[in-house]
Amino acid sequence: MSRLDCLNAEWPLRPAAALPGVHVMAKLPKPPDTFVEFTRQFPQIAEAWRLVQDAGQVGPFDEKTQRLVKLAVAIGTMREGSVHSAVRKAVAFGVTKEEIDQTLALAAGTLGFPASVAAFSWVRDELAKGAETP
Repeated sequence: MSRLDCLNAEWPLRPAAALPGVHVMAKLPKPPDTFVEFTRQFPQIAEAWRLVQDAGQVGPFDEKTQRLVKLAVAIGTMREGSVHSAVRKAVAFGVTKEEIDQTLALAAGTLGFPASVAAFSWVRDELAKGAETP
């Protein structure tokens, strides 16, 4: 299976799991249909994105820490879709509600109150959809 096929298959573990220094502990949740459709429409962009993701996984952070950092970045950049995605993936990798809440609290001092409340609502939306935390 090629790297691109992984985008359109059953969404298995990332191919990067075989790279030294890459920590993968769980299966990623199925991506939204729009994401899958985009990857089929633009396979070269999808492949480039996969390479960027793989490169970012190499290093000392375990997958759980990586997921918390990605959630913090998504919150900090106020990307609603990215926050939703980051919450789904964080939960799949064992991040608890308390850890997600602390990430939101840490961001509040930088973001300010209105942005923090918006991010809080996005996190709660995703958790309410059924993403159960450990």
